[in-house]
Amino acid sequence: MTAVTRSVVTGVGAYLPEEVVTNADLAKVVDTNDQWIIERTGIHERRRAAPDQGASDLAVEAAKKALAAAGRTPADIDLIVVATTTPDLTFPATAAIVQRKLGAPIGIAFDVQAVCSGFVYALSVADGFVARGLAKCALVIGAETMTRLMDWSDRGTCVLFGDGAGAVVVEPREGKGDISDQGLLGFALRCDGSKQDLLFVDGGASTTGTIGHLRMQGKEVFRNAVVNISEAVEAAAKVAGVPMSEVDWFIPHQANQRILAGVAHRLGIDETRVVSTAARHANTSAASIPLAWAEAIEDGRIKRGQMLLLEAMGGGLTWGACALRY
Repeated sequence: MTAVTRSVVTGVGAYLPEEVVTNADLAKVVDTNDQWIIERTGIHERRRAAPDQGASDLAVEAAKKALAAAGRTPADIDLIVVATTTPDLTFPATAAIVQRKLGAPIGIAFDVQAVCSGFVYALSVADGFVARGLAKCALVIGAETMTRLMDWSDRGTCVLFGDGAGAVVVEPREGKGDISDQGLLGFALRCDGSKQDLLFVDGGASTTGTIGHLRMQGKEVFRNAVVNISEAVEAAAKVAGVPMSEVDWFIPHQANQRILAGVAHRLGIDETRVVSTAARHANTSAASIPLAWAEAIEDGRIKRGQMLLLEAMGGGLTWGACALRY
């Protein structure tokens, strides 16, 4: 085997805002109840950012934890990629704001917008820099304040989302070029723009001049999610040369518990190997995968050397998956 440079995740960190919003809390402002929400989504509660917290503030806290886990400091960072649907400002990029707030040196910093698939997309972008020698210490962040996009009279959407951030540090390591290597091993990324009307926000800087609200056709999104995600997961595993039987943990985007269960069943993955935080975090869009990842490391489930499969689907419609050895 010829030696290759792999992009290795050396640190994972997460941050959740302090305010907990329960289903009972939502029942006070919209026509819903705890049982209705749990039966359809598996969600019990979610977090909401404080009025003075932007996506960059959540991102910075998650980044600090990821850097500490990697044994790095902001001075080491030469690339920041932030996946977010809820940027602080139209411009500059939230990544540039994070760079300033962390006190990181001049380097590369930009945002990726692929909605809930953003973290997987951002990882692939960072891999393109790190594995090719263009960055030595990359910070990949998913950070969202999704509650700011909610129409609080729409019980079909406002109960689904929460705020939070997760981050990983990605660094180059030499590998042998096979599946025993630590690092990012395979990706599958997809988009079908013809499905835009299934999940979108009805506002924007160049159209309405407003932020807008999230709109979703829930049944159609569910149907597309199970089929599309399963295909992408299988494709990413095939690129990496990883049999499903060798996957230790499946870390899906935490859209809702029914989608998680549906995808796991379709792929033949035992639900005991699925990392699920939907009940407590709800759907935090681009932040959901690293939030779940960090929790499973902290509680001891995920360990170094294990094979992981990440997946997500979001507005666009975008979807994608990544196979990696942690």
